[in-house]
Amino acid sequence: MSIESHSPSQAAKPRVAIVFGGRSSEHGVSVVTAASVLRAIDRSRYEVLPIGITQDGRWALTSDEPDRMAIEGGRMPDVERVAESLEGQLALPASPVSREVVWTEPGAVPKTLGEVDVVLPLLHGPWGEDGTLQGLLELSGVPYVGSGVLASAVGMDKEYTKRVLESFGIGVGPYTMIRPRDWETEEGRAAARERVAALGLPVFVKPCRAGSSIGITKVKDLADLDGAVAEARRHDPKVIVEAMLAGREIECGVLEFEDGPRASLPAEVLVGEGYEFYDFEAKYIDSSEVRIPAELTEEETAEIRRQAVAAFEALSCEGLARVDFFLLEDGRWVVNEVNTLPGFTPISAYPKMWEATGVPYGELIDRLLQAALRRSTGLR
Repeated sequence: MSIESHSPSQAAKPRVAIVFGGRSSEHGVSVVTAASVLRAIDRSRYEVLPIGITQDGRWALTSDEPDRMAIEGGRMPDVERVAESLEGQLALPASPVSREVVWTEPGAVPKTLGEVDVVLPLLHGPWGEDGTLQGLLELSGVPYVGSGVLASAVGMDKEYTKRVLESFGIGVGPYTMIRPRDWETEEGRAAARERVAALGLPVFVKPCRAGSSIGITKVKDLADLDGAVAEARRHDPKVIVEAMLAGREIECGVLEFEDGPRASLPAEVLVGEGYEFYDFEAKYIDSSEVRIPAELTEEETAEIRRQAVAAFEALSCEGLARVDFFLLEDGRWVVNEVNTLPGFTPISAYPKMWEATGVPYGELIDRLLQAALRRSTGLR
């Protein structure tokens, strides 16, 4: 695909900017997600403008070639692989007055690539899923798929997800926080170790604002805690430590329809042999099994769907979310996290759950885009 201009008169169909990649450690997952969406989006209904963000934060026009955006030999793809040019810079609209996308290259006159009607963000993790991109789009006045600034920021922060859910009477598991200042002195570290010990072992040590099981360590011995905290702090200086919960890991998708949010049939994560938990490799490389629908009673299925919608509304989510639960041995449901931009890769649970519920992949994308086009930005 060459870099060319498109005027509004040429675009009778809504023009969708698909933004992917990004600066987080989940860059590759985002590229794989974009490939799936590019294959599935209905080209008879939408014009597509793929926009990649490199790992160092540059915005680039990319080729519309999803086959080049796949995992190869266990290696995740990146935006550089499909960028038309890394010398130039792409800019989304800077104000609500215009939705023009502009391309600039050193020594050349800036080129207008036409207007964008809606943005489909496929960024995972910080600098994309956490409200930062959503804030930019709010300033620009461009409609976009998914939750707004508040829900995106809260959903990315595991501590505040739990705090908000608890305030609505939705169950969460025991946890403690290790904030940046806690780890700067021996006294602070000692106090943090005591709080962790009080949770009981084993525990999971996680970056507070990251996803896709990156930087997570299962700690069975307190002697290993410092190393686990150091690993989590490579991704986020704010660390959350969660008690291990004995139960089944069940996920449920939420999608916003014209009459409000609805929940999908649930899925159960079955971690493959050799993995102690659902880490990055088990999720994306080795492909642990996800059973859809989960083997639950009618009452259990109804309850998780009810709680998934309740969690969605508690965080003020919009468009879509995946709510991850534990079904404990005593029958209680506990929310593990709320993912406001769940993956759309070929092995992702979210689109699979909705397909099992009667909404195939292409229709799912269409529903998300139409909901975004109906919704105004900001407080209007």
